[in-house]
Amino acid sequence: MADAWSIRRVYLALYNCILCAGWASVLVRALAALNGAGYSAVYDSIELPLQLSQTAAILETMMNAGIVRSPVSATLPQISSRLFVTWGVLWSFPEVTRSHWLVTLLVLSWSVTEVIRYSFFAAKEAFGLTPGFLHWLRYSTFFVLYPTGISGEVGLTMLALSHMKSSKKYSIEMPNAFNFAFSYYYTSLLVLLLYVPGILR
Repeated sequence: MADAWSIRRVYLALYNCILCAGWASVLVRALAALNGAGYSAVYDSIELPLQLSQTAAILETMMNAGIVRSPVSATLPQISSRLFVTWGVLWSFPEVTRSHWLVTLLVLSWSVTEVIRYSFFAAKEAFGLTPGFLHWLRYSTFFVLYPTGISGEVGLTMLALSHMKSSKKYSIEMPNAFNFAFSYYYTSLLVLLLYVPGILR
């Protein structure tokens, strides 16, 4: 049992350290691009580390199902919405999203939040405690970074809506062999509606 507990702590410490480094890379690259070419260049400078860091968060839903005590229901909505924006909006509709200033708002909100969060948990798993300043940052910056992050996610999705509708990308129209129809545009509208409870809480 002790060995299993030690392996768990080492794994979680490494996972959190790696993700902290990934998001720190996103943050540093975004700030450098913003300082250099401006907000229109931010996405191109952070695309790969953003995609890798955000997609790696899928592991958290697996860990919550058995390794850590947090319920899956606490992390799944946030991870799902971020994956939707990362892949379903930014990657899928670059012509209308990537050079917009909302990308900067989104990326800075996400990266600062995650650097704080992953460093908090890395310290907790590695040393059994967290520095006071990290504890303060984790539970104080939320009040600013949560609404700015949500604003970026919702704003970029809304920007892409008209292109989703006109391009019909990822949509399936009838008639077809499976007698099945799917609208990516209306699915995205539904995703936007799911933000409402989080905004109002």
